[in-house]
Amino acid sequence: MEALIHPTLSKLFTGIKSFQQRAYRLNTDKMERLLEHGQKPKVMVIACSDSRVDPALLMDTEPGDLFVLRHVANLVPLYDMDNNHDSVRSGIEYGVRDLQVEHIIVLGHAHCGGIHTLLSTLSGQMPQRDFIGGWVSIALDACYRYVIGQVDAESEGEPGCTVRQVDMEGLCDHQHLVERAAIRGSLDNLRTYPWIKERLDNGSLCLHGWWFDLESGDLWATSADNSSFLPVLEIAVTVETFGHHA
Repeated sequence: MEALIHPTLSKLFTGIKSFQQRAYRLNTDKMERLLEHGQKPKVMVIACSDSRVDPALLMDTEPGDLFVLRHVANLVPLYDMDNNHDSVRSGIEYGVRDLQVEHIIVLGHAHCGGIHTLLSTLSGQMPQRDFIGGWVSIALDACYRYVIGQVDAESEGEPGCTVRQVDMEGLCDHQHLVERAAIRGSLDNLRTYPWIKERLDNGSLCLHGWWFDLESGDLWATSADNSSFLPVLEIAVTVETFGHHA
């Protein structure tokens, strides 16, 4: 007698069968190469765990193309040797030092639940959770550095507007600014890893910050100096561009 399968899991099993057909029956050579020679992705993506923002789906990639780390709010902690049980830092280290990726993309998105928790905490509403409050506090420094006290209107896509003050209540109404600031802060934190800095200095590694707009499907990316976000279609994708450090 066959065991009953929950409808939700049944959908997943159907998906696995579809993947098997595409990857193992229609594209056997590629999977064999990946098994025989191992993975050699050129790009690492540090993305949010949000179910609406899957890097492989967004970028239409195949097995072996991306080395992906996913966790709440796509945050990168500072380099710190005191905590040895750290999946984020170990994942970054493996991608950079073992896989020798050439690009690291920090991929954030609109309506991020982790950033919403950070804003709630700043507003005095402490989350009734064991771990998430401490984790999202990683973005506090970036929030103060890039948003609180002055909002660069250019980061909102409104060149020519004057810089204006934003209080905490107003900040909650501009969550996208904090999401983008958190990405910029994670890029700053990546530079504190000595083996990342070494590769940035010798030009063998580039950092990129991307923000995906769930409402429109648009993608925004950090400028070369990490000072602002620009619509991705306005960025000239050339060999010279990839030579710059985000």
